[in-house]
Amino acid sequence: MRSLVAIIFLVGAFLIFRLYFIQVLSHDKWLAIAADQHSAFQELAADRGEIYMRDGDGRYPLAVNREYQMAYAVPKDITDTDHTALELARILQIDATLIRERLGMPNDPFEIIKKRLTDDEVRQIREARLKGVALLPEKYRYYPAGELAAQVVGFASLGEQGGAGGYGIESSQNSRLNGEAGTVTQEKDAGGRWIPLSDRDLVSPKNGDSLVLTLDRVIQYETEKVLKESVEAYQADRATAIVMDPKTGDILAMASVPQFDPNNYSQVEDYSVFLNPAVSVTYEPGSIMKPITMAMGIEEGKVSPNTEYTDTGVVQEAGYAIRNAENKVYGRSTMTKVLEESINTGVIHVEKLIGNKAFGEYFTRFGFGERTEIALPAELAGSTRNLENLRSTISFFTASFGQGVTMTPLQMINAYAALANGGVLLRPHIIARTIYADGREEKVQPEIVRQVVSAETSRTIGQMLRSVVTNGHGKRADVPGYLVGGKTGTAQVAKNNAKGYEDGLSIGSFVGYAPLDNPRFVVLVKLDNPKNVEWAESSAAPTFGKIMRFLLEYAKIKPTEETPPTK
Repeated sequence: MRSLVAIIFLVGAFLIFRLYFIQVLSHDKWLAIAADQHSAFQELAADRGEIYMRDGDGRYPLAVNREYQMAYAVPKDITDTDHTALELARILQIDATLIRERLGMPNDPFEIIKKRLTDDEVRQIREARLKGVALLPEKYRYYPAGELAAQVVGFASLGEQGGAGGYGIESSQNSRLNGEAGTVTQEKDAGGRWIPLSDRDLVSPKNGDSLVLTLDRVIQYETEKVLKESVEAYQADRATAIVMDPKTGDILAMASVPQFDPNNYSQVEDYSVFLNPAVSVTYEPGSIMKPITMAMGIEEGKVSPNTEYTDTGVVQEAGYAIRNAENKVYGRSTMTKVLEESINTGVIHVEKLIGNKAFGEYFTRFGFGERTEIALPAELAGSTRNLENLRSTISFFTASFGQGVTMTPLQMINAYAALANGGVLLRPHIIARTIYADGREEKVQPEIVRQVVSAETSRTIGQMLRSVVTNGHGKRADVPGYLVGGKTGTAQVAKNNAKGYEDGLSIGSFVGYAPLDNPRFVVLVKLDNPKNVEWAESSAAPTFGKIMRFLLEYAKIKPTEETPPTK
């Protein structure tokens, strides 16, 4: 009996303590749970910011939000399946048998028939008044320019949780474009229904920022047009072109072939086309590196345009023989001629005078081996690891003419921009300004990374590059009446997982700028594996010339008096 009383006492004590714990100690917790059971929480999506490019004094839309209607059916509400299927097939141009299958499930509460209806399809469905068929608005990301600048823009899908950017600006700036979702909380009854007159707790969504890119619509269009023509003319596998303002670092055009339409990205079979090769693909640049090496030698006071050396056609180092293209021997040559004729042994001579340590330091100062930090995703830094061992002289020799090191096209054009603008390495920009949801705008200002070479070295290299265009391998890059300078490069393609280079594959490049007396544009052209030409002077150079001619005329720059190049 005593045991039973004790058990009853203990159980009673436990229940009293538990009631005290719930009502007093855990009051706030259980109040919150009870409130949650009688409240409804809904997320309010923010509008995704839009993306534009510059268009004269205005802007041109590249990525906007558009609302489309979706046709759906509630099969259990349909009384005449055959009639409904035939009508939908007629209006939507879909096989009636397929529609009949979707409508043939009487317990199915929701069946999508077709998304993204045209205005005419919406009108006809509304006029048909089909029982059990309705329309539902959905937001989609729309790209008015289609393929134009597609690798720069990327693509995104819109959903209840905001947008999900894939590649390009849509990816790298996803959080800024998405904004912040809002919420609304309201009481509900025991059946889970909203109570109309109850208090609401509303947190409004913050719409995403809109971005205006540095791309110029006309320049981007023309650059893509010329690049497509060159890919076809020279039967190249791929191609990349960049147009840059050397005074600001603004990217005025960034084009690549092949392209894709971001409105139909799900239909693309080769996903590599989504990558932007200007920043996400590295390569050994070849002879377009030679002016960079020459600028180092001039800056160090080791050479001048008229400095002479004797070319024997070969340099021996560590058991290797490095020769000029086509095994040519040039004999007594100036540094200007080294660039005109693209003499490998000539820039090796310059590298010897500079020294491995200084050469490696300049290489870094020009931005090679580090990302530019442009606002684009998947940017690669390139590889300069062959220059980490100062005793590996052979690596420095080959790097002087663009072999054994890799970089992106953006890194290369940015280095040339420094040669053009007085020796200043700038941060390249793809975003010109931000338009905030409240209407405020903020411009992106030019950003100096470092002074690489002096203004005097910059002027001297410009004169030497002019001589390359007038007397050397760059003749087909010239624009009559203007001072254009630049350099060709025909590079071998390194094997992916082995030493050495691929047989029969090459990359033709040309980089240059104009007008030399006041550079406005730097242009890089890269053609991957052209089939019917051997050297870049016959492919990349004329492609550059077409783009540069257009730029100078588009900018209404007056022709310049010709001045004799430095010999």
